[in-house]
Amino acid sequence: HLASSWLRLFLHTTPEKFFIEACDEGADAVLAIDRVSNEMTLTGKIDIPPSAVTRPICGIMGTVRLVAGMYLIVITRKRNVGSLLGHAVWKAVDFDVISYKKTVLHLSEIQSQENKTFLSMINNVLMTDGFYFCTDYDLTHTLQRLANTSPDFQEMSLLERADQRFVWNGNLLRELAAQPELHKFALPVVHGFIVMKPCRINGKIFEWILISRRSCFRAGVRYYVRGIDSEGHAANFVETEQIVLYEGAKASFIQTRGSIPFYWSQRPNLKYKPKPVINKTTNHMDGFQRHFDSQFLIYGKQTILNLVNQKGSEKPLEQAFAKMVSGMNNGMLNYVAFDFHKECSHMRWDRLQILVDDVAETQDQYSYFMVNPEGKTVAQQRGLFRSNCMDCLDRTNVIQSLLARRSLQSQLQRMGVLNVGQRVEEQVEFEKIYKNAWADNANACAVQYAGTGALKTDFTRTGKRTRWGLLMDGWNSMIRYYKNNFSDGFRQDSIDLFLGNFAVDESDGPTPLRVQKDWKFLTLPIIMLVAFSMCIVCLLMAGDTWTETLAYVLFWGAASAITATIILFNGQDFVDAPKLVHKEKLD
Repeated sequence: HLASSWLRLFLHTTPEKFFIEACDEGADAVLAIDRVSNEMTLTGKIDIPPSAVTRPICGIMGTVRLVAGMYLIVITRKRNVGSLLGHAVWKAVDFDVISYKKTVLHLSEIQSQENKTFLSMINNVLMTDGFYFCTDYDLTHTLQRLANTSPDFQEMSLLERADQRFVWNGNLLRELAAQPELHKFALPVVHGFIVMKPCRINGKIFEWILISRRSCFRAGVRYYVRGIDSEGHAANFVETEQIVLYEGAKASFIQTRGSIPFYWSQRPNLKYKPKPVINKTTNHMDGFQRHFDSQFLIYGKQTILNLVNQKGSEKPLEQAFAKMVSGMNNGMLNYVAFDFHKECSHMRWDRLQILVDDVAETQDQYSYFMVNPEGKTVAQQRGLFRSNCMDCLDRTNVIQSLLARRSLQSQLQRMGVLNVGQRVEEQVEFEKIYKNAWADNANACAVQYAGTGALKTDFTRTGKRTRWGLLMDGWNSMIRYYKNNFSDGFRQDSIDLFLGNFAVDESDGPTPLRVQKDWKFLTLPIIMLVAFSMCIVCLLMAGDTWTETLAYVLFWGAASAITATIILFNGQDFVDAPKLVHKEKLD
């Protein structure tokens, strides 16, 4: 008996209530939501009034309270991604956020504005690509975790048994979760990336799957969310599982990525690369220990692959990380530093093989999870690689794809797909699918954390670093710069609201959105623009004498340079910073 949620749903709306009807075979369950009292109850089809307006929906994302009251969030469109062990996996494509209240006339002008802002925050998260769900399979767990479960685990609903780290709508489902009889209406949704491809090697057809699960603890955007929180949750933490299915045999290989796990920050300040700052006042060891203790518990041994630069502004982070690992003095933890940019400078990307060869023995020892066609477990993964760079995006993804390929080589040989002496990288058709999927994975993770596509994907896609790739990286870096400085505060607030790190309360008091910018925020950029344009104008329209022209140009040039300097000096005041949550993560 598999835990499951309802697959086919209809939403019936009346002025007083929402009725969500389960239309799976043999179902007579209806979730009734009172639009006035916000109460949720389980009723039957007989209670749906014929006057209700009806439309099909794909699932319930949950409910959220904004200034105007409660809102219901439903999935209105889904796309099939493929089938995992016979279970359909869906990507949620479109959503609808529906107000319980019929009007916003009860709000003041300011409240109505704030409600609009909060609504656009919720939509901002929903419009980020990468929400997936499955109604009769637990996407939050790896194959190995699902194989080692207890009998009472089998009895639980999908919502109860899910890995809470990866349920992105856990906060939105709080109301439903409180009433076990409603659990079949609750749909755990993961955020990240999933690709499933049927592949052929030697005429043998197997299914190749890549699943990245983004943690919802300490989630957020790069630069505003770095390092760890007091609970030991790392920023940008993603678990990536590669699965192979062939004629009843299953294999899976897991890796993780996550921010360097101590307290550090790198707040935007208009500079292209803000300097990372390690917090001087906290005891790092505490959170560091917490982080790795929970990792050991879930995954076993860990090998850290730290890919940051070992010179310049990233150097202190590498040194601190190394020092803390040796300070923790734990046989379960192994530390490898590899200066990615230095080793691979001048397009020498073949040098990545040095690192792969270095950790090959460890990788063989950690192994992977494997079940033979008879259903017997023949291998368990006993440890994993935790990779990080600064953002845990571009460099990290490149390394992960190489380690996963090495694991795949062994799995396909054991399953009898590859013949003795054959190498995965020589299988031209498969290699193309493989590389593109890993590059798409990099892109999805990057869009979710940095707001634009990944860098260096030309290498992941083709195995070569190209001039065109460098140009595209330049373009993406420019967009990242703009977003990090001028729209990421809003994105951070959106994620905090969505995940419940910030809750809109029921009182009519002012929300943190009412922050007044001070005068310099508006005047300085205007002065700078005026001065700069005057400088250009004086250059084009020469005065009577060249000395006069020069004097004008120098005056306006100096004026614009001075204001630009003041703006850069006060960089932190000019960027779009988060307003909702000032928890320790924004030290």
